[in-house]
Order: sequence, then C-alpha cells, then structure tokens
Amino acid sequence: MDNTASITEPQSDRRDDDLAELIDGLRLPQKTISPKYFYDEYGSELFEQITRQPEYYPTRTELTILRMHIDEISDALGERVSLIEFGAGASVKVRLLLDHAPGIDVFVPVDISGDHLALAAQELAGDYPNIEVLPVAADFTRPFELPTPKRIPKRNVVFFPGSTIGNFAPADAEQLMNTMRTVAKSGGGLLIGVDLKQGAGVMARAYNDAAGITAAFNLNMLTHLNRVYGSDFDQTCFLHRAIYNERHGRIEMHLVSTEAQTVTLGGEHFKFAAGEYILPECSYKYTVDEFAELAQRSGFRVTQVWTDVAQHFSLQFLDVVDR
Repeated sequence: MDNTASITEPQSDRRDDDLAELIDGLRLPQKTISPKYFYDEYGSELFEQITRQPEYYPTRTELTILRMHIDEISDALGERVSLIEFGAGASVKVRLLLDHAPGIDVFVPVDISGDHLALAAQELAGDYPNIEVLPVAADFTRPFELPTPKRIPKRNVVFFPGSTIGNFAPADAEQLMNTMRTVAKSGGGLLIGVDLKQGAGVMARAYNDAAGITAAFNLNMLTHLNRVYGSDFDQTCFLHRAIYNERHGRIEMHLVSTEAQTVTLGGEHFKFAAGEYILPECSYKYTVDEFAELAQRSGFRVTQVWTDVAQHFSLQFLDVVDR
C-alpha cells in the first residue's frame, strides 16, 4: 500500500500576498522581513548545517532530551495519533518519535520549502511503510488545509521542535499557537521545543558560529527575494550581525547595510543609510513559567516539561483545553 501522497501545493495567490507583506515590512521605520523567507531550498540546507555547528546548542540538546525521555513522550502522545509537524524541514527529530512511538498512524509534515519537503517525505514513506505520510507544502503561519488520511486518527498532535516558537513575537506566538490549537482540535496536543533564558554569551555565540554558516543563511534571504520576488538586493552590500537584546529577552538577527543604497522591490524603492539594518528574525527566550502563561492564553495547558541538566532548553507537552 502506498503510504505517501503528493504534496498539497500552496494557494496560487500566495506570491502576491507575500509580496505585499514584504513591501509592508520594508516600509516600517525599522525595516523587517519575516524569517520564513530564509527557507528556499538552499536556505533549508544551510539551516541543517547550522544545527551541526558546535556553538548551536538547541538542536543537539533537544535531541538529547528526546532520547532520554522518549518513553514518557510516547506515552504523552497516546494511541492512533496523527502527528502534524509545523516546519518539518529534513524531519530529523521526528524519526525518533516514529521509531519509538507506536501510537503514530499518520505523519503530516508541513513546510514552506516544497522541494526539500518532497525529498524528506519520500524517504520517510520508504522507511516507515506502516505510517501514512501526507506532506503539505504551505506557510503554516496562514490557514492551510489538512489532508484526509485513510486511517482516521483518534487525536491530532502538533509537533513544533527546534525553539522555532521563539521566532515569533509574543503576540504572534500566541496567534500561531491558537492556529495549532485549531489543528490539534479537542482532545489533541502539542509537543514543542522552547529555548530557555540563560547566559547572554551562550545564546549570542549560537547565532554567530565561527564557520560563518549562520551569516550565509542570513544573507541568502536576499538572494531568495531577488530570485522569487524580483528585488535587486546586492548581497555584498549587507553583512550579518546577531546580538542578544536583554530588555526584550531575545536574540536579534540583523542584515546591516554597509553603505547608503537603494533597493527596489515590487516597483517600490527603499533607501538604506549606511549602518541601517533589516530585522529578519528575533528569537525570543522564555522561562518555564513565562511559557506556561503563553500556553494558557492560547488554549493549552502544559502537562509535561523535560529539560537538559544545564536547563538550556526544554521540550514540553501541552494538552488542548476545551473552551
């Protein structure tokens, strides 16, 4: 039996919506671009390289937590589960769940990078013939349609690893978690990675690796925008910078203009002064109590928290609260 389906394509008008969003962001006094534009095929490959850099602790720490507590996590997932991963990418972490959580019947990887997703989904379908794999190429920050599995699940559980929730400002994170609650439905759950507040130096080094992979990832966004949306960013006139903003409790990724210049996008011209920067990503950090408050506002209840010994990172399981 074929356990995979062709990728559900994004809505045809998404490009126009994206272009309008990009223009609105560059019109702001603090120019901003959504971090989702990091993820063309090359950007996805670069991010996988970032996760293997010695300075980048979240991925290896989260994998350690998964391995140490996999039996408890499997019990929390339950039986006859449809596991829906937001921002699936290469689906490395989910393999631990698919290997050790027998209750998973269906896996729905959702990612904006269709080519990258297709390859990962094909490999997963071959490796897990008893699990129905239904990939969806979509922007998970917007409504998307879930595919209908052949085996109707008892519950939906959203999987959102990697501390990606920190890429969203608290109000936007709450909105996204409300979307996840809608996808999980009554009786469902959320397994989520949350980066914890710690020493500023440890956090800043994670985004300034010595090999320069994060810098290449940041700058590749401009190449992606040129190719897909017809802008004329000159990558050589920008540089990468990452700092910890203690007041807001977040790492900030900057694309800094090295000179006075004008960039064109969608027929509009955007002036940059030397030293002015675009803010493409903020990575918010939480205490355990702060994240529990966010979960409560979003219609979830935290039922399990697993951390590493140093308490750099947490993996948390949340149940949907019926309203």
